[in-house]
Amino acid sequence: MSYSSLDFNNKTILITGGAGFIGSNLVFYFQNNYPKSHIVVFDCFRNDALFSNGNLHSLGHYDNLLGFNGDIICGNINNKDDLTLLDKYKFDYIFHQAAISDTRVNDQEVVMQTNVNSFYFFLEVAKKDEAILVYASSAATYGSLPSPQTVGNEKPENPYGFSKYAMDQIAYRYIHNYPDMKIVGLRYFNVYGSKEFYKGKTSSMVLQLGLQILNGDRPRLFLGSDQYFRDFVDIDDVIQANIKACQAKKNGVYNVGTGEAKSFIDIVDLLQEIIGVNVEIKYFNNPYKNYQMHTQADIKTTQNYLDFQPKVTLEKGIKKYIPEIKHIHENLIND
Repeated sequence: MSYSSLDFNNKTILITGGAGFIGSNLVFYFQNNYPKSHIVVFDCFRNDALFSNGNLHSLGHYDNLLGFNGDIICGNINNKDDLTLLDKYKFDYIFHQAAISDTRVNDQEVVMQTNVNSFYFFLEVAKKDEAILVYASSAATYGSLPSPQTVGNEKPENPYGFSKYAMDQIAYRYIHNYPDMKIVGLRYFNVYGSKEFYKGKTSSMVLQLGLQILNGDRPRLFLGSDQYFRDFVDIDDVIQANIKACQAKKNGVYNVGTGEAKSFIDIVDLLQEIIGVNVEIKYFNNPYKNYQMHTQADIKTTQNYLDFQPKVTLEKGIKKYIPEIKHIHENLIND
């Protein structure tokens, strides 16, 4: 599906974090719809390194790129030598998705170095190449502020959220200082869908609960989950937002969600209805502090300036995702 009147054929497109969840979906969007586009993936790929919370340092996986026929550069956005491998290209579009995206990583130094310091590099590349830059921000910038969350009213409560807030402030300065640049930040809400499996423990509730149910286990939810709400947005709508950001009527930062909030119990109910089971929920105490109770994107400016319109309802999104979740479950059983 084409989301734009732009022709990306014969354009050089950089996708950082291209072996990750959102990045790999962007890769195949361009490859499938614009076969003459020149796609460059920059990703450090996963290794065995873990954060103190036990989660992986890097989430990129080769499996997400099976069938890709463009350029791949294995590199770390923190490594200047690795970044010089990009010097030979002149980019028309940069989609900067690479980041530490784990909200439970408390090492402020590494989060800020990875997410913020590297951002300057890609801003400078975009300025030099006169490329359009679309980058990943996050709803974590809002912290526990009441819904609907609106750009311009932020209160991050963890290092990841603060790093994305800092990136947005840097982007605003570049927009002001270099008015000819095209810069758009996208604040993703709770994204779910194809190719997220290798996010591991940070994958969506849709995937994790779906696997629990398929395994015959009772789905695990926090006590009071009827009071926890999230704006769950399908990966296809996130790709739509990225593509439409290339023709933004105005530089800036925009929310990417559906504008609707669903409870955690809604997710379980939909999964069980679609899978065709009825398993009792197993409740446990929420172990996290500063946990967002309710997220719901205010998408009015996104609709106005990006011509973005969410097309995938939660029910529709889960229905099209279930075959992949079942395939993942089968592979886990057979391993």
